Amino acid sequence: MATERVTGSSVTGSGTEQQVLVVGETLVDIVHTPDGKATEHVGGSPANVAMGIARLGHDTVLATTLGDDDHGIRCREQITSHGVTIENLDAGQHPTSTAIATIDDSGAADYEFDLHWDLRPITDLDRVAHVHTGSIAATLTPGAAVITQTLTEAREHATISYDPNVRPTIMGSVDEVRGRIEELIALSDVVKASDDDIEWLYAGVSLPDVMAAWGRLGPGLVVVTRGGDGVAYRVTSTGEMAQAPTRADEVADTVGAGDSFMAGLVSGLLDAGLLGDADARQRLSTATLEDVAGSVSRALATSAITVGHAGAYAPTRGELNAESA
Repeated sequence: MATERVTGSSVTGSGTEQQVLVVGETLVDIVHTPDGKATEHVGGSPANVAMGIARLGHDTVLATTLGDDDHGIRCREQITSHGVTIENLDAGQHPTSTAIATIDDSGAADYEFDLHWDLRPITDLDRVAHVHTGSIAATLTPGAAVITQTLTEAREHATISYDPNVRPTIMGSVDEVRGRIEELIALSDVVKASDDDIEWLYAGVSLPDVMAAWGRLGPGLVVVTRGGDGVAYRVTSTGEMAQAPTRADEVADTVGAGDSFMAGLVSGLLDAGLLGDADARQRLSTATLEDVAGSVSRALATSAITVGHAGAYAPTRGELNAESA
């Protein structure tokens, strides 16, 4: 296992000493625009979440796959500069994954993915207080099996969060993917999805019904982001639901907004003692709406700062404090 550490940190403020492990893909988005220009950005939902959690002051490790190519070098530099420790679990000699987006004159994008997700089992899980996963890596073989193994082993002492972040064009048929996603939900304490995710997975089923069904699978908290309409969230203990409006005043773009929300949610729940070990899992399983409201508020605040910047910007704890002052 290759481990890369960064000394120092760009984090402002303090978080917790609990280590967060994020497992999932890192890739480079290559965007071709109609004027012939091409730009590259470090991406991948789990990588974005890891950078977001670290910037909020938490000890964060990203288990991912990166090649020894120029794209891999760029990803390493950006991710570690955000205070994340990278564990590169690539078992082969694959290049760094890429997603090529070709934008037409109408603004629509056609995507071509070159994905590699073949990794060895993750060791030393006793050090980890919380595990987050999601997106492509959670459904893409052969690495998806390692994610299941990781979550199953870590659940004995750590808490779990999951964001399906579905990609219909590359995840396969909805019927096959739905079963896989529900398997991961059953291993999780917190699940965050978008309303678009739910519409694709359960066409025609109401949002409250889906959230209730997911809660019955095991999570203590289910959260659904709804873009400009804010967020809906449900605690399993009482079955109560609540909604909260978006806090974004200005929007540069929405790139990384969902990942920033996820990072803020995990950070808030860790600080509230509702994630981080088996006792925290028990507290979350009996939590009320009031107990989780502050964490949802932090998530809304982080995503609001993100959409005010171009790209998948990850705010610091200091920025959050300044916004709330």
